[in-house]
Amino acid sequence: MRRCPLDGPLAVTRQWLAEGMLPSLAVMKTLRRVLAALGIVAVLAYGGAMVYLVTQETKLVFRAGSQLSGSRPAPPWEQVADLPAWVYPARGADTGLWVLYFHGNSSDIGSRMDVLHCERLRELGLNVLAPEYRGFGGVPGMPSEAGLAEDAARAYAYLRNVRHIDPRRIIIYGWSLGSAVAVTLASQVEEAAVILEGAPASIVEIGQRRYPFFPIRWLIRNPFESIMRIGQIGAPVLFLHSPEDETIPFSEGHRLFEAAPQPKQLVEVSGGHKYASEKDPRFFPAIKTFLQGQRLLP
Repeated sequence: MRRCPLDGPLAVTRQWLAEGMLPSLAVMKTLRRVLAALGIVAVLAYGGAMVYLVTQETKLVFRAGSQLSGSRPAPPWEQVADLPAWVYPARGADTGLWVLYFHGNSSDIGSRMDVLHCERLRELGLNVLAPEYRGFGGVPGMPSEAGLAEDAARAYAYLRNVRHIDPRRIIIYGWSLGSAVAVTLASQVEEAAVILEGAPASIVEIGQRRYPFFPIRWLIRNPFESIMRIGQIGAPVLFLHSPEDETIPFSEGHRLFEAAPQPKQLVEVSGGHKYASEKDPRFFPAIKTFLQGQRLLP
C-alpha cells in the first residue's frame, strides 16, 4: 500500500503532542502578542523617523551658522548693507567683469575658504559680489530653496540696477549648495558665463541615497534639482569637481555636466569638496583659461 507523504510529519506531530513538546495555547497567544507589539513599535519608530526628517529638514539641508565667521578680506573691500553682501573690487587692470559668488553649506561670506575664493578671483582682474543668504551668517530669516533664490535674484538686480552692469559682464559662480542657487538664477536671467564647483545634480537624490528606506522625494520641501534647470542656461558653463569629493560625489557633478547644453567644460581637480581651490594649483588657472576661451579675459 502506498504511503501518504504527510504520514511522517503527522506522526511526528502526534508524538510531540503526546510528549507535551508543542507550545501550549497560552504560549502561542503570548508569542502573537509579542510579535504584534514589535510590529507596532516598528511602525511607530518608522513614522517617528519620518516626522523627524520632515520637521528637521531645514537643519539637515541648510547647515547655517547663527553668527558670521571671523575671516575678512584684505583691503580693498566694502559692505553692501542692503543685501547684505561684500564687494571685492578687482585688483590690477579692472576687466569690468563681475562675479556673483554663492557660497555653500556650513559656511558664510566670512568663512576662510569663501574669502579665499573671492580674493583669488579678484586677482584675475574680476570684481566680486558675495551676497549672504537669509538664515546664514547672522542674517535674519529662515533658509529655504525659494528664499535663497530670492536672495540671489536681489543680488543680481543690485548689479544690474545699482551698479549698472551689463549682463554680458556678469559671471555667476556657485560652490556646493551655492551651485544649486547659481543654476536656478542662471536659468532665469542673462549672464556671460557660469562656473559650478562641486555641484550636485539633485539634492533630493542625494538625500534618497542617504536615507534609502524613506520616501525622501515625497517628504522634502527643498529638492534643489539643478538637473531639471541646467538645460535652460544659455551661457557657457565650467564645471570644477574633485573625484575625491566625499560630500557631493563626482558622479553627481558628472551627471549634471552631461545634462548641460553646449558650450560646457568639465575640469577634474584634486583636494576633495572643501579644499580643491586651495590645494590644487590648477584650480584658478583653469577658471582663467575658461574665461579666456569665452573671450571674457584677455
